[in-house]
Amino acid sequence: MHKRNHIFLLAFMLVMNACMQTPENKDGYVHHLNFKPGEEAKIIEAMLSMKDSSLLQLDSGIYKFDNLSLAQLKHIRVQGAGHDKTILDFSAQTQGGEGMRVTDVNGFVIDGMTLRDSKGDLIKLNKCTDVVITNLHAIWQVSDSTSGGYAIYPVMCKRVLVENCYAQGASDAGIYVGQTDSAIVRKCKAFKNVAGCEIENTSHAQVYDNEFWGNTAGFLIFDLPDLSKRGGFVEAYNNYFHDNNERNFAKAGSFGSTWGVGNAAPGSGVVILAASDINLHHNRIINNNAAVISVVSGFFIDEKAGEKMNDHYFPIPKNIHIHDNEMQVADTFPPAMYGHHVGRILVGISQQLNAQDASRKGARLPYIIWDGITTNMLTGKTGINPDSICIQQKEQNLFVNADAAHIGKPGWKPNTDVAPFICK
Repeated sequence: MHKRNHIFLLAFMLVMNACMQTPENKDGYVHHLNFKPGEEAKIIEAMLSMKDSSLLQLDSGIYKFDNLSLAQLKHIRVQGAGHDKTILDFSAQTQGGEGMRVTDVNGFVIDGMTLRDSKGDLIKLNKCTDVVITNLHAIWQVSDSTSGGYAIYPVMCKRVLVENCYAQGASDAGIYVGQTDSAIVRKCKAFKNVAGCEIENTSHAQVYDNEFWGNTAGFLIFDLPDLSKRGGFVEAYNNYFHDNNERNFAKAGSFGSTWGVGNAAPGSGVVILAASDINLHHNRIINNNAAVISVVSGFFIDEKAGEKMNDHYFPIPKNIHIHDNEMQVADTFPPAMYGHHVGRILVGISQQLNAQDASRKGARLPYIIWDGITTNMLTGKTGINPDSICIQQKEQNLFVNADAAHIGKPGWKPNTDVAPFICK
């Protein structure tokens, strides 16, 4: 009798335990929340009280928010009905800040919706791990300096995937991946931003199968000082960067000698600034009519860049491999570059080249512009290509060493000899 009671008690406990557990659904999430337009207050409250392993579904329609926030969670998915069906509108924001802010979430997916017209960034993900941003449109309907800085903005994250997304109207970068380790940006489009996409102080990034057009600059790989980590090991291939010739409408603080996207000249296809271990290949870089590919050091925009060196920052680009890209330019510079400080420098380089070499017959600025500043200036050595700039391209009028350290000084002489930089 005593033994039979124990068996009964054990069976009862197993049944109760099974009843008390919340079963995981076939989609892998334990908690399901579903909302429709008009329930914005409930959505905000749900996000503030959300539990781990939650799926938040938003039906078709327009939702109006001041802002949204998720923090310190695991295994979260925010699912819309499609970018043309579920619209999150932040145009009623009364002050700056993100439209959606996601902080310290491990395992985050956002899929199938449009975010539009916030005062600050449209979606910022800070210190998150295993992030997927997919089928997301992030847009400002008016592209000018009143737009927020970044449309899609993961920063200080690990393992980020941005795919099948569209960004428009950002006053900095449409898609910006910053201070992140391991990122993929693929099958995305960016239009009418200052920079279509920027990979900044980010390591181990892959950027492929994207189209960035109609921006000031198509694609930027930057390492900037005073940030938490150094970037590098970035590969970009099979992308289409074209017709990026628009004026630079970055906010005022991003111009001048300060560090930022304000330094991107209208008409820039790809800009590599102070970054290392870059592999740029098999891209179509078409009709970016100022500079197709620019490789420049931190000294190009700040003569005191050497004072900022530390474990997280080195101002001179190294190990740059450019090969097998298709490149074309139109016959004239884009008008917007004449009103931009770096644009005017590029015009000056072109004029100097043609003035010192009549055989060029007024040819366009070469496809690849390198500022010519090497680690020799730091080490006192005299190596011809000490920083391993490696070029495998077949075009005529391919390359210029801009001799940037002497621009405007007596003896300034840009040099088009690419021979020392041909890959061995």
